[in-house]
Formats: sequence, structure tokens, C-alpha cells
Amino acid sequence: MTRRHDIDALRALAFALLILYHLCMLYVLDWDWHIKSSYQAEWLQLPMILLNRWRMDLIFLISGIASAFLIKPGFPGRFLASRTWRLLLPLVFGMLVIVPIQPYAQGVSNGLVEPGFLHFLAEYYSGKTWPQGAFDGWEHGFTWNHLWYLAYLWVYTIALTLLARPLESRLGKQLRGRFTGLRGAALVLLPVLPFCLYSFTLQPLFPDNGDFIHDWYRNAVYFTVFLYGYVVARDAGFWTEALRLRWATFACAVAIFGVRMVLVAIYPGDTPAPASIEALALVLRNLYMWSMLLTILGWAHGYLNRPFRWLPWANEAVYPWYMLHQSLIILFAYQLMPLQLGPVLEPLLVLAATVAGCWGVFALVRRVRWLRPLFGMKLLPRAPAQQALLQSPQPQ
Repeated sequence: MTRRHDIDALRALAFALLILYHLCMLYVLDWDWHIKSSYQAEWLQLPMILLNRWRMDLIFLISGIASAFLIKPGFPGRFLASRTWRLLLPLVFGMLVIVPIQPYAQGVSNGLVEPGFLHFLAEYYSGKTWPQGAFDGWEHGFTWNHLWYLAYLWVYTIALTLLARPLESRLGKQLRGRFTGLRGAALVLLPVLPFCLYSFTLQPLFPDNGDFIHDWYRNAVYFTVFLYGYVVARDAGFWTEALRLRWATFACAVAIFGVRMVLVAIYPGDTPAPASIEALALVLRNLYMWSMLLTILGWAHGYLNRPFRWLPWANEAVYPWYMLHQSLIILFAYQLMPLQLGPVLEPLLVLAATVAGCWGVFALVRRVRWLRPLFGMKLLPRAPAQQALLQSPQPQ
């Protein structure tokens, strides 16, 4: 089957956007994060809200699409084994080696962890009980921070493996056909209904906390989006329709976001809104999310489905860059913030250092055979000379 360059490109661009989003978390006013710069801006809230309503949904949607192309009919077990290796090994490695700088910087900034990174690591690995609020995940003694996506995706992959055969059954194909056969307004409105149901039933009971076990609202949303991606991945009719509707869905998303902003202006955080307005806001939020996803898929299919020269490099780099970026952002910000460089120079230097760090580490990792799997990359075959040496007769 012809490779879907638009999915590869969209995956790379979605994770690049994630890097910018996490950089902005240092500077957006009134939004908690692991550490915060003294140069915070209220104007960042609007673009951050624009992205926040669909950024992770898009990543899980792409993951579902990719899974549809990776899984081989009749061999879901092989798919699960491969994905387990590609997800859990980087997760464990990342939690042990890449992530610890984040709780250290957060804990020191909070005044609840003593300075000295090596001493911190010794205590971190020993399972020490930390002061309350020392860092995100203090109650567990460790954290996966931004790598939570890998853990969630692995569980969704297990669920997909169990559903693979039922989805290929006669009934499964009929249900998939009904979904991918939606056209026009039906495609914009009907897939939103499960998300609205989750908002009214699960969201009040399970606030976002990132520990998976008690994260049933986000699990419901992300797994549904992941499953949508799997179902639509190979259906040419769906992609043609998403392309045809791209302007309409974009206009819909803009209009919905405008209405939501008007509601926020009328009912700011300290002014309770009537129950009917709260319900309307939840529906609009979900409709905005799905409209944006359809818009992005449509435009990507129309303009990114070509073999760009940068795409092979980006396709290989995206996993290591994802693993590295947040720790590097926090590391460089932690070092630069005491220098009081100003609201322009500081973020530019943090971004430049993060990009340089990701680029440099990836340049090393991609060339070192045993490092590649630790960063989610495929293990390259041995060079012919090595294979010949290994296979040559040994002296007696």
C-alpha cells in the first residue's frame, strides 16, 4: 500500500506544536506548570486555549491511524508485541534517565528539595517519601510527567488488539462502514455525541490527574479518538469527505470558539453561569474539538500527502525529540531564569537550546545501534561486515 505521507507529516507537525506548547507553559499567566518564569503574559492564554482543546486529541487520533497501518490482519499479537517493545522500553528508560531533571527543578524551585542533582537522584531512585507538593507525582515517589502519553497509548493498544478481530467481523465492518460513510453535517455532528456524553457523566467525577487509574474521563475521550483514527485510516471516502469539508469545518470551529469566548466574557471565572449555559459550553467545546480535527485531517490530506525531503528525517526524529523536549525546556529554563534576561531573550534562548539539545542527542542516538530502541527507534540491522564477521567460522 502507498505510504501515507500526510500522516507522517501531520505526526511530526503535531509533536513540534507540542514542544512550542510546553515552552509557552513557562510563560502563560495563571496556568500552573512544573516551573514558571517571572516573565508571564496573559495574552498567551487565548492561543493556548485554542490549542489545548484538541492538541492531545489530535496526537491520539494520529496514533490510531498509524496503528491501522501497522497491524496486520490476523496477527494482532505480533502488533501488540512490537508496540509493547516500542512503547514500554522508552517509557521506563525515560522515567529513569530523562524525566528526573523535571521533579528536581520543580522541587528546588518550590523550596522542598535540597539543591544537588546527584544527591536528589540517589534519593529519587531509592523511593524516598517526599514532602507534600514537592513535585508533580511526589505522592508516588516518582513521575512520568510528559511521558504519560506512552503509558496511555500502550493500554489503548492492548484494547485495540482485543478489538481487532471483532472489528474485522461482518458486524464490525458494517459498524465501521456506517461511521466512515457519514457525510456532510452528519460527519461533523454525530461523532461528537460520545464526547458530550463523557462530559456530562465522567468529567464531573474524574478531573484530569494523569495517573491513568483515576483518569476515566480523559481515557474515554482519548481512546474514542484513538479508535476513530483506527476506523477511518484506510477509508478513501472518509478522507475525500474531510478534504471537501475542510473550509466548512474550519468556519464551524472558528464560530464555535467565538461563541465560547463570548460566554467566557459574560460569565468569567468568578461569576457562576446558569446550568443551561454550562451545558451549552460543554457541547460547544466538544464540537470545536471534533471540527478542528476534521479540519486538520482535511487540509493535511490535501496538502501534505507528498514525499517532502525533510519527512524521512522528521519521521525518525519525532520520537526522540518528544522524549527529550520537556526535560530540556525545564533544564535550560531552570539555568537561565535566575539571570533575568528579559521576556524576549529568555524564551528565545530556552527554545534555541532545547532545539539544539534535541538535535544533538538525536544525531548521536540515531547512529548508536543499542541506543535507538531506548528512544523508540527501530533497531537497525547490523552492517554487512559485522554480519560476515559474526557468521565466519571461528578458529578451533
